[in-house]
Amino acid sequence: MAELLELDAEVLKPYLTELTDWIANLADSVPARIMDVGSGPGTGSLALADRFPAASVTAADISPQMLHRLQKQAATHGVAGRIRTLEANLDEPWPLSGEGEPYDLMWAAAFLHHLSDPARTLAQAYGQLRPGGLLAVSEMDFFPRFLPEDAGVGRPGLEARLHTVTNTEPPREWDRTLMDAGFTVDARRPFEIRLTASHAGPALGRYAQVCLTKLRSHADDAMEADDLAALDALLDETHPLGIVRRGDLSVRTTRTTWIARRP
Repeated sequence: MAELLELDAEVLKPYLTELTDWIANLADSVPARIMDVGSGPGTGSLALADRFPAASVTAADISPQMLHRLQKQAATHGVAGRIRTLEANLDEPWPLSGEGEPYDLMWAAAFLHHLSDPARTLAQAYGQLRPGGLLAVSEMDFFPRFLPEDAGVGRPGLEARLHTVTNTEPPREWDRTLMDAGFTVDARRPFEIRLTASHAGPALGRYAQVCLTKLRSHADDAMEADDLAALDALLDETHPLGIVRRGDLSVRTTRTTWIARRP
């Protein structure tokens, strides 16, 4: 999962740049203290540290392995002095009170839906923000699509059928939960991401490989045998039309961000 998240940030860097610029334009002042809520390996922490070079960033996550990975990445990027890690179960009462001034900006990307009680977590986030501070909540609609309609292996429409059988969760909406926690919702913006191979960069093939392998692991009992065989061929690194050998990949996906403000 850590590799998948890091590849996601590398390939979708144009989107992350656009998103953090948008957040900066909505903030009432330049954020000095930022919290990455449920940071994972810290791709959001690094993007925020890059966009706000004078800010300190707290990356909070339950996984010590993820936080250790972040610490190494922060050192590599030259921002270790501005990113601190906090090991915490954010699904429980937060061990954050009194640890410093309130935050100016909080970021929760693809995280709230993992919680048993998102409303409680949002209420705690509200208590840690200064008045006027922002909370940015981002969700992905589902895994990206990468292949052309006819991938040259199996029947056309293979990736669409894979998404149909594995994308079984309803769309996530956070407006009401945010308002119930006391926030005002300033904006809700879907980002339609469409990147060709030249814009996505050299990590695209590996990113597609990891994403499609993840979906393939959930498709055994849901797809026809010929579709499963075609997927296996595409995931075979020795196949001439395999994912990692292709030059016709692109990235198509949607990410939605809510900007909530503490009044």
